[in-house]
Amino acid sequence: MEASNLLEHQRREFLARSAALGAAGLFGLAGRSLAADPPPETTRVRLVHAPFICLAPQYLAAEFFRMEGFTDWEYLPLGSRSGGIDAIVDGRADITMWDAHSPLPMIDAGKPIVVLAGVHGGCYELFCNESVRAIRDLKGRTPAVHYLGGGDHVLLSSMLAQVGINPAKDVNWTTGRGADAKEVFASGKADAFMGFAQEPAELRARKVGRVILNTAQDRPWSQYYCCVVIAHRDFVARNPVATKRVLRSILKAADICASDPERVARFLVDMRYETRYPIGLEVMKSTSYTRWRHDNPEDTLRFHALRLHEAGMLKSTPQKLIAQGTDWRFLNELKQELKA
Repeated sequence: MEASNLLEHQRREFLARSAALGAAGLFGLAGRSLAADPPPETTRVRLVHAPFICLAPQYLAAEFFRMEGFTDWEYLPLGSRSGGIDAIVDGRADITMWDAHSPLPMIDAGKPIVVLAGVHGGCYELFCNESVRAIRDLKGRTPAVHYLGGGDHVLLSSMLAQVGINPAKDVNWTTGRGADAKEVFASGKADAFMGFAQEPAELRARKVGRVILNTAQDRPWSQYYCCVVIAHRDFVARNPVATKRVLRSILKAADICASDPERVARFLVDMRYETRYPIGLEVMKSTSYTRWRHDNPEDTLRFHALRLHEAGMLKSTPQKLIAQGTDWRFLNELKQELKA
C-alpha cells in the first residue's frame, strides 16, 4: 500500500474506532461553534507528514477540518526531515507546522514562505558527551545535525553565536553522510546532538549522552518558540479564510495536547505516528502547547535572526525578515476568538 493511502487508511480506522467511543466529545470537538467567517475559498489543503511527534497538533487538527468546511485534506508523506519546508517552498504543500528556525535562511533567500503563528516551545535538548560541559566547549568540536540549514543546525548556530563562537568557522558540523544524526552521536562519532521531539526521550531510554541545555527550562531559550506554523505565501494570499480555518484547527488541537496529553498519546499510537505510548506521553507532557495564547512569535524570530545576522549567516536584518516573512493577522484574530 502506498504511504499516502496507508495514512488515509489509518485515519479512517481511527475515526471509526473513535466514533464508537464518542471521541468527538472526549476531544472537546462537539458543540463548538465557529466564528462567523465566510466559507473557505478552497476545500482542499495539503500539510506535511514529518517524523516528529511534537507536531501532534497538526495531525489532531484533522478532526476539526470537516467542521471548518474542508472536504479534502492530505498529509504529504515525504519521509524526510528536510522535506517539509522544501515542500512549502516548492508549492507541493500549502501550510504546516515546522521548526521556528529553518524558515529564517529561507526568508533571507527570498523564498515564498510566511510564518503565521507560534505554537509551542520546549522540544529541543542539547545532548553532549562527557568532554562538553557548556556550549562554549563546542569550539573546535563536532556537532551532528540532520542536515545543514535544518532547525537543529540553525538553532545550535544561534546558541553558538550567543557565546561568541562563529558557527561557520569554529565547529566541524557533520550530517552523518546520510545516516541518522542521532546515531552518529550515539556511536561516538560526534560530540553533540540537538535532539528534537521524541529524540531526547529515545536517547534517555538508551542512556546515551548527557543534556547540557533544555529549551523547556533554560533561559533565554525557554522564552522562545521552537515550532511555528508556516505556509506558502501564494496560498495565504489566495485563501485567507481557508488559512485562518486551518490555523484555528491547529491551535485548537494544541489546546487539547496541553489539556489531555494521555489521550493525545493514545491518538498517536492509534494513528501509528508514535507506537511507543510512554515516549509519546513524555513528549506531550514536556512540550508547552499553551504558549501560542500568550507569547509573541515575532520575539522568537527577532532573537534568532539577530544572532544569525551577527554571525554572518543571514544577510537581511531581523526587521526586514519579519516584514517580508510573517503575517500575524490570523493569529491575532484567533487569540481573541479562542479566549478560554
